[in-house]
Amino acid sequence: MNIRNINLTWHRASIGFIVTLICSFAGQALAQLPGFSLIGHLVLALLLGMCLQLLRPVTLAAQVSTPFIANKFLRAGIILLGFKLNLIILMSAGLKSLEAAVVVVAIMIPLNFFVARFFKVEHTLALLTACGCSICGAAAVMGVSGAVRAKADQSVLAVAIVAILGTVFTLIEVALQPFLGFTDSQFGVMAGLSLHEIAHAVAAGGAAGPVGTDSAIIAKLSRVLLLAPVAIIVGILEARRFRKMNGEKEGKMSVPIPYFMGGFILASAIGSYIPAINQFVPSFVQLAYLLLGMAMAALGLNVNFGVILKQGFRPMIGAILCSFFLLGLAISIVHTFF
Repeated sequence: MNIRNINLTWHRASIGFIVTLICSFAGQALAQLPGFSLIGHLVLALLLGMCLQLLRPVTLAAQVSTPFIANKFLRAGIILLGFKLNLIILMSAGLKSLEAAVVVVAIMIPLNFFVARFFKVEHTLALLTACGCSICGAAAVMGVSGAVRAKADQSVLAVAIVAILGTVFTLIEVALQPFLGFTDSQFGVMAGLSLHEIAHAVAAGGAAGPVGTDSAIIAKLSRVLLLAPVAIIVGILEARRFRKMNGEKEGKMSVPIPYFMGGFILASAIGSYIPAINQFVPSFVQLAYLLLGMAMAALGLNVNFGVILKQGFRPMIGAILCSFFLLGLAISIVHTFF
């Protein structure tokens, strides 16, 4: 009997692995199509996972393993994504972009958070949305979700908001390009400083040609680099908040430090300074996105649609206002310093 139960558990776990893997591969394929590239592989994998909820038997069987996939595969994917961040290029060609990214993130996270709270958005959702819109989209949302003890529905809603606004503002920035008077390099920097996902920055920067694309990538990766310190700071602040909520005034404070962020930085350093690794970096990055896509699909399989429909309007309004402010801030920075 026990052996049968074990076999059944492994069977259901394998279903979750296979289903999320298919969603991740399908998301990658769809992201190659015109129009879908603006949405991005990760969000497409999330949407496919959500659609699979229509197949209840598959969803119920997959849910045995989806919490593990959403948690562990996410962290592994973020660590491997570090290989995409070349610190040598960033420090040589993008030091000014890094300084600008620090200014953008330092201003936009508090602004996004307090605007969301003004619209009576729940604390955790407000913080997730603030990090997603201010740093690097879905990866930032998932990177801080453990530190803020977020529920799956809150993470999915924050990712959805980031994806929608990133796509909309990509189109807005491309439309504004002829009127801004920027060089190709300046326009790319603006896109990298203002858009949420790497895919969005690349798509907008591409409107200014290869120079715009390269500048957008450097500026965007400068913001990605800030994910690790932000996740640690958020973890410390949230640990204090939870301790205060529980009435604990003394004793040891439990801080959920995202150790995988250390792996992210280590992977960046290895990929940047050990030449022998260079040939493997594209494979590592490809595997990173595959694992992240599986994690997003796992989230989609567990999302509560009722919660999203109930809570989605107010955080969206706050994020729209802040995205316009972010665009204006990026234009001002580029106009003044670049």
